[in-house]
Amino acid sequence: MGLITETNQQYYSGSQSFRGNPGDSANQKFATTFDTDIKLGSTTSWNPTDINYSANNFKLYTSPTGLPGTWSEWITELKVENNIIELVGLPGANAYIVVQLKSLSGGKYGNTDTQKAYGQAVEDNYGEYAYVKLGDIIDNYMIGYVGDGKIIQTAKKSDVLFFAKRSLQEFSYDTLKSIHSSELTIPESLSLAIPQDYVNYVRMSYIDQLGVKRIIYPANNLTINPYNTFLQDKAGSPLQDSLAENVEGDSITEERWSKANDNLINSQFFNNDYGDAYSYFGNLNGSFNWGRQYGLDPQNAQSNGWFGIDEREGKFTFSSNLTGRLIVLEYVSDGLAYDIDTKVPKLAEDAMYKSISYGLIANRAGQQEYVVQRFKKERSAALRNAKIRLSNIKLDEITQVMRGKSKWIKH
Repeated sequence: MGLITETNQQYYSGSQSFRGNPGDSANQKFATTFDTDIKLGSTTSWNPTDINYSANNFKLYTSPTGLPGTWSEWITELKVENNIIELVGLPGANAYIVVQLKSLSGGKYGNTDTQKAYGQAVEDNYGEYAYVKLGDIIDNYMIGYVGDGKIIQTAKKSDVLFFAKRSLQEFSYDTLKSIHSSELTIPESLSLAIPQDYVNYVRMSYIDQLGVKRIIYPANNLTINPYNTFLQDKAGSPLQDSLAENVEGDSITEERWSKANDNLINSQFFNNDYGDAYSYFGNLNGSFNWGRQYGLDPQNAQSNGWFGIDEREGKFTFSSNLTGRLIVLEYVSDGLAYDIDTKVPKLAEDAMYKSISYGLIANRAGQQEYVVQRFKKERSAALRNAKIRLSNIKLDEITQVMRGKSKWIKH
């Protein structure tokens, strides 16, 4: 718990070196000690022609001298089990061997781009010391909290796993750093599919030419994405198909919104907008009756654009002025969508243990209520501490921001 086991070479370069044993006449084995588990896409993916070859998270190189330019990729059979690599064949007497995790730079051992180990296994490991894997949380809990003379006398590991996952989900919503971000380009359809692990959005921004975020605001009361868009007969009743189900059509509301002139909404008229404005607002003594400068609504008086959520199609929709824009979507995930998510910041580790304990005790038949309440209070206190620790408040940053607050605010 908390010990650094990787060498600097392993952590920064993602490589580990070995020497072949000249006395071995059988397969040679090498135990890697990366924090990242060594993985093969399949039992045959050591072969570059295998369809799963790209799923390997490492490459292996050998050299007779260990000098630059003498390394060649190992493309002969090998096996991987529990981070132990077994070479089916001999690399040569006293040969130099390097295991290279895939990296954005490709490592330094391949002689061509094809031989280099391109990937992201090394970069994914950066900063991992700040986290504890969910599997380690469960193992630690079984050791420290369950057993004779301990706070939980008996508990099944499957029950601990269940409450650990539930705790991780709840923490992800408002405590842990489970905000994901995706960089996307808005197509001409003005819609983007909601990410697979999406729970709720945090912020939507488009990126300008300087790389600065420009906040895109929700459409709210400006427009709506109707969930049902029934076709109707002349009497206004929905039409049905041969299966007696209502027939759906395209949304006219969404069509009009996709073609809207946003300048008519944010009141930033240009010369070529006055014709549209005249026909939309009408001529009231030479002025427009909506969007006068003294009556602007801040959520509408901005030129960054708007977005909505189409629940029917599972998509984000955008206003017409955002076509082709580069945007960044920041959203909350539940922390369990991928293996990389199933980790807990060390600053919240104690809160996880307290939450698991409360879940086990509160759902145990015949448990005395005062004991349940005790565990509930401990869980709340630990969670509050975790929020404070993870809030990452820095006095220097607050001071810098507050320097600008001394300006007069004019209304």
